[in-house]
Amino acid sequence: MLMKFRIVAVCLICAALAFPSRAQTVDSADSSEYLIKAGFIFNFANLMQWPASAFSKPDSPIVIGILGADTFGGTLDEVLSGKKVNGRSFVVKHLKWGMDLKDCNIVFVSSSESAHLEEIFRLLKGLPILTIGETASFARRGGIINFILVDDKVRFEVNVEAAKQADISISSRLLALAKIVPQTDGSKAP
Repeated sequence: MLMKFRIVAVCLICAALAFPSRAQTVDSADSSEYLIKAGFIFNFANLMQWPASAFSKPDSPIVIGILGADTFGGTLDEVLSGKKVNGRSFVVKHLKWGMDLKDCNIVFVSSSESAHLEEIFRLLKGLPILTIGETASFARRGGIINFILVDDKVRFEVNVEAAKQADISISSRLLALAKIVPQTDGSKAP
């Protein structure tokens, strides 16, 4: 448990140090929540392994689609600006319901899209796309990672089975920090 706390503390400190100018200007709780979530998304990209077929070229960018209301308000774009993971830069796309998600490597599903979750999971079934959400039961219903608030702190749940079905390998270091959740019986993972 102490090691888990240390790893979380290190991740949060790294996020704060990596993005100090933004962290110093954050005034509202929502802004700091989404700054932390943006830092986590960057770290998730560092701790995931996609199949080679997920990218057309060795230097193709990691494409992150924000589906629905953009609760980040530009924070994610700012946090990822100039950053790279394994030689890949980031591209953030702002998507609306009905747009093609298949060109993304990561899809952040805003809580505004909670009515469409089953359809989103069905559209992405079998594709190497990391789904991240912030809706109650997102991971249990078939998403891979779900942000949750515990005692006003951002934490995350992981559905390991959904990641396997998307052919995405998650580092054991990330899994050590996560709350692992099972898939509910009533839905199938992508």
